This record gives sequence, structure tokens and C-alpha cells, in this order.
Amino acid sequence: MKILLLGGTGLIGKQVLLSLVFYPQIEKVFVWARNSKPNTNQNVPIEIHSVTWEGFQSGKTFVPDDVDAVFCCLGTTINKAGTRERFREIDYDYPLLAARQAKEKGIKRFFVVTAMGSHSESIIFYNRVKGELERDLILLKLPFLGIFRPSLLLGNREETRFGEKVGEFVSGFIPFGIFGLDKMRPIPAELVAKSMIESLLNDSNKPSESPVVKIYENDTMWKTSKA
Repeated sequence: MKILLLGGTGLIGKQVLLSLVFYPQIEKVFVWARNSKPNTNQNVPIEIHSVTWEGFQSGKTFVPDDVDAVFCCLGTTINKAGTRERFREIDYDYPLLAARQAKEKGIKRFFVVTAMGSHSESIIFYNRVKGELERDLILLKLPFLGIFRPSLLLGNREETRFGEKVGEFVSGFIPFGIFGLDKMRPIPAELVAKSMIESLLNDSNKPSESPVVKIYENDTMWKTSKA
């Protein structure tokens, strides 16, 4: 299988690249990168394409013809984006446009990372934007749409996010399994990446005459990674 990866320099995208060595079924990965280049696993052929979002929006960005799936790991924070408008552009406009282009190209599998609590009518702006993205991706009626809703992500980022560091520290004292709170349990980015790949290789290959939407909640990803 061949994958097109968006967000290869982010926390989950980097783990997708690092995890591919364990999956011989993945023969090649195309990565879109803007500024920094992702760390790649040399055991899997990686083809990096430098893109600008202006080119992406104009439809001039390279989209391989023989890709089997798109992994969309794009995402930022309002603080890093600078404004709500810029945040919405990165977390809503870009993934939705990528999905539309994937459908036009005949790519049958699209996987996207949103967030726990995503809902199009949420009073929390972040969750509302993620929910609106989910809603509009579903309306596209892609052959297979996998939506991943992680809780607080654990892993080493290039930038420090104070809230995540505090959450990571506090979570070390909470026995989530005992209290049945696996749905809220912070999750390593590596486990999200592996869940996405497992979904590609297993769930998305089941024949269906109508569009399939599969939502992976945080606790489901924990169970998948353990299995």
C-alpha cells in the first residue's frame, strides 16, 4: 500500500513515519512538507514533496495517482496559529480540501485526527471546529473515512505546550483504568499512529457498497494498540 501523509512533522505524523517499519504492507509514503523536513524511516521508501498552502488551495500541489490512503495529521493550537481564523484555516480548511482532492483523485481511504469531545455545536471553539470538520468530511461520502479522537497527546514536541505538560504530570497520579476513565486517559502519539495504520490494513479493507465512517475514540485506540 502507498500512503500520502499530511502533517509529517507533527507529533502524530512523525510517529506514523517511525511506526511504518513494523508494517511490511506499506511499500511507500509520500509526505507533504512546508518548512521543516520530517525525520524518515529509511526502511520504507519516503518521497518528500515541498508544498505551499497557496499551491495546495489552487489545486497545483502534487497528488500521486496511485495512493491507497491519505493520513491527515494536520493540527495546531490557537496560541501557535495566532488567531482563531488562522487556526480554523489549518484545522478545518486544509483537511477538508485535502479530502475533496482525495475523492476527486479516486483515493478510497481517508484518515484524520480530530480530538476527544469534537462536536459541531460545542461551546468550546477548538472542539467546535474539529466537530465541524468531522461533519463536513462525513457529508463528502468518502468510501472509507476513519476519524480518530485522541485525548491529551503524550510525546516530545518541537514546541512546549504548557497545558499538555501539566496534564501529563497530573495524569501520572490518576488510575484511569480503575475508575473506568480510559476514554479520558492521555494517550501517546505513537499509539494513535499505530491505530491509524491498523485501521488502514484491517477495517478499511472490508467490502462495502456504501460509504463507511468509523470513529475511533480514545479508549478504542488504547485497546487497539494493546492488541
